[in-house]
Amino acid sequence: MRFIADALQSIAVTLWVGGLWVIGLVVAPFLFHTLADRAQAGLLAGHLFTAMAYVGLGCGAYLLLYRLAIFGSHALSQLLFWTVLLMVALDAAGQFGVQPIMAGLKQQALPMEVMESILRERFAAWHGAASVLYLIECALGLIVVVEHGRGR
Repeated sequence: MRFIADALQSIAVTLWVGGLWVIGLVVAPFLFHTLADRAQAGLLAGHLFTAMAYVGLGCGAYLLLYRLAIFGSHALSQLLFWTVLLMVALDAAGQFGVQPIMAGLKQQALPMEVMESILRERFAAWHGAASVLYLIECALGLIVVVEHGRGR
């Protein structure tokens, strides 16, 4: 049973951090570079980021529970535990804090695209905040990968 739990830990790290990097650093820029319609590229990227947020919340929850089950209260003294917890918090802040604000701004701009409306600057500011949260999460993923690889 421990073998399965250990394997799931590796799968969770790979799926979450790999997904973050591929979606945010490869796929989203590719969509904006390839598609002529930036609104369509943004819509597709937004759906991918939402899916990745839920993957992150699920993988992060598993990793935290796994660490607590294996190491008990000693997990609280591990860099990996706190890094994962911070990544989960960033995921939740982006998905349940920033994204609803951005969606509301898009809704207010209708029938225009938000970037063609008077809400453009507010949307751009919130988009920038979402991007910073995402990039921090990607960088923290480096710590998770390295610490996991070291067996910590």
